Amino acid sequence: MSTPFEIHYDPKFVDIFGKTIGMIRKVIMSETAQPFILSGPSTLGWDMLSNVIESNDQVLVLNYGYSSSQISECLELYGARVTQICPQIGLHPSQEAIEQAVTNTRYKLIAITHVETSTGVLSDIKTIAEIVKSISPETLVVVDAICSINSEEICFDLWDLDIIITGSQKFIGVRAGLSIVIVSQKAISMSQNRKMPIASYHANWNKWLPVMQSYETGQLSCFTTSSLELIYALHTTMTKMLGEPFNARFDEQRQVVSDFRRTVRNWGLQLVPRNEAWAANEYTSIWLPKGLDIVKLVESIAKKGVQINVGSFKSSAPYFRFSHMRISVTDNERQHIMKAAENALFCSLNEMGYKFIDHCAASVSRL
Repeated sequence: MSTPFEIHYDPKFVDIFGKTIGMIRKVIMSETAQPFILSGPSTLGWDMLSNVIESNDQVLVLNYGYSSSQISECLELYGARVTQICPQIGLHPSQEAIEQAVTNTRYKLIAITHVETSTGVLSDIKTIAEIVKSISPETLVVVDAICSINSEEICFDLWDLDIIITGSQKFIGVRAGLSIVIVSQKAISMSQNRKMPIASYHANWNKWLPVMQSYETGQLSCFTTSSLELIYALHTTMTKMLGEPFNARFDEQRQVVSDFRRTVRNWGLQLVPRNEAWAANEYTSIWLPKGLDIVKLVESIAKKGVQINVGSFKSSAPYFRFSHMRISVTDNERQHIMKAAENALFCSLNEMGYKFIDHCAASVSRL
């Protein structure tokens, strides 16, 4: 991010940008997918779905929370007829419900949020894709991976995925400002053989595809000016990612977050995800104990140097969320999770009169 200002047709930048595009493909384990890296927020990726959506196209959205609802709203704006499967908060839609929906209707695409930030629920992308493709091979599988890329396993080719939407922030570890979308050749072909023109200008793949292809072959191409410093930063973090064994990083993430969740459960707190297998490794969502004020809890924890969020999904009871991103988990010297977050939560709950359950005495004493 501290790179001195350069022009976007500098040969050094052309080389770095091209290499970064190829690195994105390796991170999601694909040989043939086409990455697009655009200046803009990660939600710009939702607008990119306008490349494959036409008026009255049938679309299925698995709605796990706030982000899923936003995807539905975006798709409806481009004329899609959206059907939603909406399980109760903290639950998955059943495999039977997904199978029945795909059997009864031939959907243009199915949209799934891999990690729903509003609830901390993790989707089983591999199983869902298998169900959909076994019944309706032509249906595109779209994954919102804004919070899961680089912290949850994603095998683009092996799982037969079609579109992944993510951004430079979250677990990639770069500042917000880049929208990253990875697209199958099948999805690109569908966009090029549509009946009506693409209802977008900046998010139009026809504008961006020759740009991405040129950069990857070391040739300058331009549609709009790129965010040079962010792309340099993305190249840096991608280089580090690809220099680490994926499985080791995923295992470390799961272990640290699992230990944190076990601690809060031992204190008598209840997680929003109803099943441990459904709990995302990027967020821990916790129901607020009865009798406590959630605003006061968040403020108390903030005074101890830890920022948390209140639940953003409409529910009958309040809950709060801890985020587990990148160096907060992977840098052991910082001890953001196992020391700072645990201490702040315990002390704040204690100050507010929360009654810890008896069998947590060993956990409490070490704090």
